[in-house]
Amino acid sequence: MARPSISLELFHRRPSTHKGDYGRVLVVGGSVGFTGAPVLCALGALRSGAGLVTVGVPESAFFIVAAHLVEAMPVPLPEVSGGYLSTAAFAKLRDLVIPADAVALGPGLSQHPVTQRCVRQFLLRVTQPLVVDADGLNALVGHTQLLARVRAPVVVTPHPGELARLIGHRVETIQSSRIAVARATAKRWGTVVVLKGHRTIVASPAGRVYVNTTGNPGMATGGMGDVLTGIIAGFLGQGFSAFDAAAVGVYVHGTAGDVAAKAVGPVGLLATDVAACVPAAIRRSRARASLPT
Repeated sequence: MARPSISLELFHRRPSTHKGDYGRVLVVGGSVGFTGAPVLCALGALRSGAGLVTVGVPESAFFIVAAHLVEAMPVPLPEVSGGYLSTAAFAKLRDLVIPADAVALGPGLSQHPVTQRCVRQFLLRVTQPLVVDADGLNALVGHTQLLARVRAPVVVTPHPGELARLIGHRVETIQSSRIAVARATAKRWGTVVVLKGHRTIVASPAGRVYVNTTGNPGMATGGMGDVLTGIIAGFLGQGFSAFDAAAVGVYVHGTAGDVAAKAVGPVGLLATDVAACVPAAIRRSRARASLPT
């Protein structure tokens, strides 16, 4: 299987440097009751080295998200009744995305029909590399043809259930042919596909495939995927290609999970534990020259 060609120099920081050199990431997510997802995504982006992270959330979620994010910059967005992103948010998102180097779209957004329309509208205007996850993917059920019209590199990060809804297959069929399905889907959509699960698969539209070997069963808990989305977005913002950002992202995410599990054990491992261990995972990988190459 093809493996990403990553120079460890991408993780080197010059003495004369500033935060703008390491990427501006925009996270779009959250809704009432799902405020943790954009927070974890932002933490993933920050811990992977992003210089600046902005988090756009519905107005009702703003104060909760702001209370949990000190280093990121939360921004309230227009919402409909109930605390869901409205199509009126589109105008503000257009302004927020202009300075961004990468976008993470979907964590905790909800499946409200108005929000889903906003997601589809936003996708067609983005020109920065982006990661689409969770409710960003749910907004594409029945609309996957829109992916071919996105004017930027796209990474999608479905778990088997999400991919089953998107392509109309049974989960069992996907799980029995994970590499073949991921590769075929990547080619059909023109996106990098990260098929999550044990031995996460990363497939490119050109047919390249990376099978991840890091991670542990303790990571089977809520919020882990949000952290992964943030990590991949952070690497996109630092100039990685879509395939390399995804492949190195899942590798580092799994390594961080292994570091965290060694410290606290696999039972009760939290997504915040994994996010906190991302810098150690990158440091360990650099020291051992063990990033996928």
